[in-house]
Amino acid sequence: MEICIEASDLPGSGPGFACAPEAGPVYVGVQRKDRPGEVLEPHRGDAPSAVWTLECVARTTADGVELTGRYVQDRLGGRFVYLSWGTLDGHGVFSMFRRAKLMLADVDAAVLDAAVLDAAAGSGRLVARLGLSDARGEPLCGRVRPGDVAWTAETPG
Repeated sequence: MEICIEASDLPGSGPGFACAPEAGPVYVGVQRKDRPGEVLEPHRGDAPSAVWTLECVARTTADGVELTGRYVQDRLGGRFVYLSWGTLDGHGVFSMFRRAKLMLADVDAAVLDAAVLDAAAGSGRLVARLGLSDARGEPLCGRVRPGDVAWTAETPG
């Protein structure tokens, strides 16, 4: 199964953000589980959009569907995906200064079930669509609440 994150409204590449006034250019990527310095496909903060596709495994448990994978974090409060903001040095080393948390528990159960059902048929995809600028035009951070992210089940095209 796949999780696809489609981001728009990126805040720019810095410098001058209150969260990292010295930083620039700024990048955003999906943080690998338990490795804050390792991100999947970092995109510049001034890109028109960014898309990441994550492979994961869906498993049905007594509590519902559980997603696991290289980019699915598992901490107190549930499973989630981090979008990490940071800089890249001349050697490509990522230094994170802020991150946003996409909680998988916030996905409507019917949407998640539909994505898992499609995955069983060989084509399941859970899609998250969100803007990456907060109300002040800064890089989005913290828990991204329903309404700020739209989750859908889709067939990869």
